[in-house]
Amino acid sequence: MTADYQIQLEPQTLDNADEKARPLLEKANAKLGFVPNMYTHMAKAPGVLDTYLHGYELFRQNSGFTPPEQEVVFLTISRLNGCDYCMSAHSMLAEKASQVPADVIDAIRNDQAIPDPHLAALNTFTRVMFDTRGMPGKADVQAFLEAGYDEGQVLQIVLALAVKTLSNYSNHLNHPELDDAFSGHAWQR
Repeated sequence: MTADYQIQLEPQTLDNADEKARPLLEKANAKLGFVPNMYTHMAKAPGVLDTYLHGYELFRQNSGFTPPEQEVVFLTISRLNGCDYCMSAHSMLAEKASQVPADVIDAIRNDQAIPDPHLAALNTFTRVMFDTRGMPGKADVQAFLEAGYDEGQVLQIVLALAVKTLSNYSNHLNHPELDDAFSGHAWQR
């Protein structure tokens, strides 16, 4: 899904980036071996890319969620926001890097029930946080805690929502082309 409007500013690449965007793109290139198209578009406003990268890294390092759980959160939010690019990218990461079971990935991609009860509880609570704009009911939080998560992870979902809002909304406005690295996991709403 993309917005009717598309930002017309030129993507910031390693060849044309300004002094604020260049270090961010160089760091991504060094870490990933390429600069994702999403980043070149987010770098049109370097603060957006910088905030995204910083928050993303903090979530990955400090959320208390396992890599498969992290992908469930990111995929859930990206699906709810209808972001084709992030659904594709996180589907690839879920399969190749985070070892998320295929039936869990497929369930999220197809908006179906997740067969794993623990991951289903995480998906459900992430949806609640999205749908209520961060105002879950006591019963919602209690169900999340009873599934084996903790209160700190409630706030970590807030961080994931912020990070994915940056990327999903930027993608809606920028219409980045899906990178070859993610094309085998292409998704459309």
